[in-house]
Amino acid sequence: MLTIFSESHRLHHGTELKDGVLKPSFEQPSRADTVCQRVISAGLGDIIAPRRFDRACYVNAHSERYVAFLESAWDQWTAIGRSHDALPLVWPVRDLANDQVPEFIDGKLGFFAMDAGAPITATTWQAVKTSADIALTGLALLDEGQHSAFALCRPPGHHAAREYMGGYCYLNNAAIAAQQAITQGARRVAVLDVDFHHGNGTQNIFYDRADVLFVSLHGEPAVSYPYFSGFADERGAGAGEGLNLNYPLPKHTRWAQYQAALVEACQRLRAFGPEVLVISLGVDTFKDDPISHFLLESEDYFGIGEAIAAVGVPTLFVMEGGYMVDEIGINAVNVLQGFEGKTR
Repeated sequence: MLTIFSESHRLHHGTELKDGVLKPSFEQPSRADTVCQRVISAGLGDIIAPRRFDRACYVNAHSERYVAFLESAWDQWTAIGRSHDALPLVWPVRDLANDQVPEFIDGKLGFFAMDAGAPITATTWQAVKTSADIALTGLALLDEGQHSAFALCRPPGHHAAREYMGGYCYLNNAAIAAQQAITQGARRVAVLDVDFHHGNGTQNIFYDRADVLFVSLHGEPAVSYPYFSGFADERGAGAGEGLNLNYPLPKHTRWAQYQAALVEACQRLRAFGPEVLVISLGVDTFKDDPISHFLLESEDYFGIGEAIAAVGVPTLFVMEGGYMVDEIGINAVNVLQGFEGKTR
């Protein structure tokens, strides 16, 4: 399996407001480097650089005004004398919400964000657009005849919605790739999200679509970030009714319970009949992940790959979460090797 990777990911790192304290983000450059090192040591396959894609590919999944905000936010932030990470000050809560973008950068940051976990720095945009290009390169490889590819994206993307960032995510790499497949003529595309945290951004982008099935296995939102999405009764709307499937799972979920949900999810994927399958590959379901509470073991990730392979369609793996433990590389590559039948 080919892996797409860029050292440009190191251009992005910053702080987040967590536990009432401004601290270095859990989403650090070492994450992608650890996974890349495991790709090499396991002999997964060649590692290639991403191609460059037009910004229209990002806009197709997001919006022009959101992409323009990401491109210009740092310049607007520093134009008033600031040099620290750009983070939101105020959010448009329920009784203040409207669709009018504020003129001042503090207002824009709140308008286009869901939390204080997606800092913008001087080089964030370069890392973010390269991450999206990594996913788009992976899709291009599928178009060119590869059965699978691994987009080693960083920053991750699945919390980024059509018009907001959050949860370490800015552009939704998996959604951008799925939309590109549709733009290029695919009639049906599916996205399976196996990150511990619900892929609220991907759900937001495709919620009313009949051509994209979104399926997510994640921690139940009553006790798991992002708290306000991922409930089982969120089934899609309009033309997308029934094409948004959430499998919220309780604290301390182990492999047997996770596997049962995954098998059912993959059955639904096969029934949908996608031409392309995009996997939001988070490995923060691991037992020692510091910001999650599932109990999967490293060996279990082979089983995830095996189940995905049984769907039987060209598959793009897009890296999402997995934090602060050395096993993130082992676990991510175990999924990919399980997919290829090289198990245990």
